[in-house]
Amino acid sequence: MDDAIPVGVSACLLGQEVRYDGGHKRDRYVTDTLADYFTFVPVCPETECGLGIPREPMRLVADDGAEEDVRLITVRTGVDLTERMRRWSRERAEALSGEGLCGFIFKKDSPSSGLFRVKLYHPSGQSSRREGRGLFADALTRRLPLLPVEEEGRLNDARLRENFIERVFAMKRWRDFLADAPDYRKLIQFHTRQKLLIMAHDPEKYGEMGRLVARGKEVPREALLAEYGRLYMKSLETFATVGKNTNVLQHIMGYFRDHLTADEKAELLEVLEDYRAHLVPLTVPMTLVKHYVRKFDIDYLADQVYLAPHPAELMLRNHV
Repeated sequence: MDDAIPVGVSACLLGQEVRYDGGHKRDRYVTDTLADYFTFVPVCPETECGLGIPREPMRLVADDGAEEDVRLITVRTGVDLTERMRRWSRERAEALSGEGLCGFIFKKDSPSSGLFRVKLYHPSGQSSRREGRGLFADALTRRLPLLPVEEEGRLNDARLRENFIERVFAMKRWRDFLADAPDYRKLIQFHTRQKLLIMAHDPEKYGEMGRLVARGKEVPREALLAEYGRLYMKSLETFATVGKNTNVLQHIMGYFRDHLTADEKAELLEVLEDYRAHLVPLTVPMTLVKHYVRKFDIDYLADQVYLAPHPAELMLRNHV
């Protein structure tokens, strides 16, 4: 994966002055760190659907009805922009579905782009509950349900950040795989390389995926790939926990247990226990494990995506 990875982003997070007040919400982690790995596709629903800068602020309005009853209303004049925004959002989501996106970073709290807990206002004007989702965010996630998505504010959480970025790189691997005219043999190879990564997230789905691959010759190719891709991305939505990572690391240790000296084995077990006890981050046992994989030249482990699912320079495993 030498080429940059296309990721959609709310335009204001890149420093574009597109907000209702003519300002921006530049996010330095997005522009100064992730930009080294991602090619950003900026989207501003309000300006792209024809609203000006500056413009009257908007909010989501709903009583206790169904989700479809949520309206996008301007704050002062009460203009209903719902249908205009929904129509544009569906069209933009459809267009983005053809751009090979591997993820999307939304602006939190936005009535168009907020992904989680956007304020819903009662028709009387009172803020009633944080249960909404921006209209564009809703349209995109419906059109691309497997696309890794996150809000910029939640990227400050180490676990959420690592999980999202790991899924973005996984989506890129899957898209690259599909672009290489894959056959059944290639799917087996792909699945083999992902084994430990999937086990660290969702062992049950790993079993389901293994059964799917085992009967792959009985399934039409397009259906096989579609179902495998769905299971692959869904499995990674489940968080890799300390317990599951510890199990995977112990599984890896079994491959070179007979090669280790007594002191080396004791050191590795001590490091694994420190990680299991939350005394050190994942990068500590992982560094030692990778050292032994190289030292003992174990090809099967060297090919495992789990050992390097994203660039080490992002330091994502330094905090989980």
